Amino acid sequence: MVYILEAHPIDAWQDDDNLKDKVSVASARSIDDRCATAGACVTKLNLEIPAVIDDIANSTESAYTAWPDRLYVIAQDGRVAYKSQPGPYGFKPAEVETTLKRILPAPSVLSSNE
Repeated sequence: MVYILEAHPIDAWQDDDNLKDKVSVASARSIDDRCATAGACVTKLNLEIPAVIDDIANSTESAYTAWPDRLYVIAQDGRVAYKSQPGPYGFKPAEVETTLKRILPAPSVLSSNE
């Protein structure tokens, strides 16, 4: 997971759901701000996958058109093997699975002697 710019900051486009859930976050002005917000997000949502953080210039978001959120599969050669439509409605986990099965080698079956 890559944490990109804040989706609904209080100083830009506050969302009613954020108000209801008492989520009040300003747009990051420094990498420290972004790290703090990302950490709070990971904790509050109980995310168990590793997270990295986009730089303050939003280079990853710009390169991958990741806002509001997307699913990607990056092949071993570094190329984009799959890019979802914007989420959450554009998420198709079965398409991610199909892509992973296509690009990853099949697991070897170990014999009982191994």
